[in-house]
Amino acid sequence: MIHFYKTIVFLLFACLTTSLWFISEGFSQNLGIATNPGNSYDLKVDVKRAGDAFLIHVSYNVPISGCQAIAFLTNYEDAKNIPGIVESKVIGRDGNKVRVERHVQERIVLIPIMMKSIVEYTEISQSQLNFEQLVGDTRSYKGSWQIMPEGDGTKLRYESRVELLPFIPRIVIEYFIKNSIYERFEVMAKRAAMMKRTLVASCN
Repeated sequence: MIHFYKTIVFLLFACLTTSLWFISEGFSQNLGIATNPGNSYDLKVDVKRAGDAFLIHVSYNVPISGCQAIAFLTNYEDAKNIPGIVESKVIGRDGNKVRVERHVQERIVLIPIMMKSIVEYTEISQSQLNFEQLVGDTRSYKGSWQIMPEGDGTKLRYESRVELLPFIPRIVIEYFIKNSIYERFEVMAKRAAMMKRTLVASCN
């Protein structure tokens, strides 16, 4: 049944390939996403292709302390308030390692795709959080968050390497990345800033 579903999805994506070709034709190895110079978080998003994987680098500034930033990032279940994440729940803890079950719904053109995963987060310190997929609907997913002081606030830097399953055409994934990823990190930055008052309690 799963094989049948993947075959149908592949055929639907294949039908879209021709119409998306002219959109994606210029993407090459560097999918660098233009930033909005007027954004108040100095949000920068850069995506590069490395073989079958995508390397994603994101940074943004928020008017909160480093302690509040790590409290925000480790509030794993709050992630369901970010667009695309429909479920995020902690299913296990062992020392500084936290396992999170996450359901993500992506919409590529008009087709909704649901992806499930279990990601293990390793809380290295107050300035670094690593993560890696244990099981899920991507071939591999791992990376880190780094937290650094920046003026009166904090800079959050995200890096990840994502390798998707081969039944999803790369051209369609590039279309999704180009059109959605910036917006999602912008929402995340806004939410971190909005939660400043709530996060104070976590650092007292």
